[in-house]
Amino acid sequence: MSYEVRKQIDAMADELFTEGIEADRIGRLADGTAKRMKEAGSIRMLQPKEHGGFESHPREFAETVMRTAALNPSAGWIHGIVGVHPWQLAFADPRVQQEVWGEDQDTWMASPYMPAGMCIPVDGGYKFSGRWQFSSGTDHCGWAFLGAMACNADGSVEMPPRMLHVIIPRSDYEIVEDSWDVVGLRGTGSKDVVVQDAFVPDYRVMDCDEVIDGTAARNYGRTETLYLMPWSNMFPLGITSATIGICEGLVLHADEYQSARINPQGTAVKDDPYTLFAIGEAVADLRAARDTLLANVDRMWDLVDSGKTPTFEQRAAGRQTQVQAAWRAVNAIDRIYPRCGGNALRMDKPMQRFWRDAHAGLHHAIHVPGTVFHAASLSRLGVEPEGPLRAMI
Repeated sequence: MSYEVRKQIDAMADELFTEGIEADRIGRLADGTAKRMKEAGSIRMLQPKEHGGFESHPREFAETVMRTAALNPSAGWIHGIVGVHPWQLAFADPRVQQEVWGEDQDTWMASPYMPAGMCIPVDGGYKFSGRWQFSSGTDHCGWAFLGAMACNADGSVEMPPRMLHVIIPRSDYEIVEDSWDVVGLRGTGSKDVVVQDAFVPDYRVMDCDEVIDGTAARNYGRTETLYLMPWSNMFPLGITSATIGICEGLVLHADEYQSARINPQGTAVKDDPYTLFAIGEAVADLRAARDTLLANVDRMWDLVDSGKTPTFEQRAAGRQTQVQAAWRAVNAIDRIYPRCGGNALRMDKPMQRFWRDAHAGLHHAIHVPGTVFHAASLSRLGVEPEGPLRAMI
């Protein structure tokens, strides 16, 4: 069934591309696109089979995200982010799984995980408040994973700090409609969301550390390789796949545009060896970015499938590879787009939208290289990274 999703995306290619233009204009995913993605089962690729999912291999998921993003960057981005949430819900409390998927297996979940909320313990659960930015695809989601800090009864943050992932229904949070006015990824509708004193029962709260180190999946009793994959390999996968796919989309449009273009010297681009060399080198880099990301997830899958638990050093190396793949892809299109001439800047040409959206993809926190590269290098030298160097790894 996994490859059937990709086939349906291909069959919808023209519509998805056109709706990507609409999404950029209205500042959120077009309603028609959300409907098509639900029909294709895009967001159910990593969902457990007992709740109507496909339990796809992560490589198949990544390849489908890339294809979607190459057609419609906003749809690909939402596929990559919203599409990972069913993977985590698969090892949440069965009661909340039933609440989310019991009546509609195509229910989508938003995020973000940044700990912008406060969870104060009360009888049976928590009193929960906060405001979060960057809730991608939130207009089409019925639930959300929201990050929070665990607090004491007096509202002070627990020491040492402990992060939580809170699962909350749409009825308990407000979407701030005018909060997404940006230069790139406009069509993702990544708006702010606000929660004010909502009650959250204990079973809808997950410990962040247990999610990241795999304890949550093991405690749930999951034995499938898919759900034993490290969070730091799975969560970034969709985001980086979308970024690479957007870059691939720019190349598709650049190739079409350049095929009939005459350069300022009066030479057809097809006969211009300088431009052809530069584009050829850049496309090879983009292809390498794609291949290394997919090989990275295959390598981690094989490790987990053999019954081994990835070490921190292995997880850090995986994150290092994933981050570098994103930067390599965007750097590649930065050598292609300027060689398309001044008319490629026009707003009626699709290349500018793909270029803007790809650069916006690099701004996601999961693509910040500093601490990831630092931690990976220390691990190789036999030093155990501490504190912030362990974040998101």
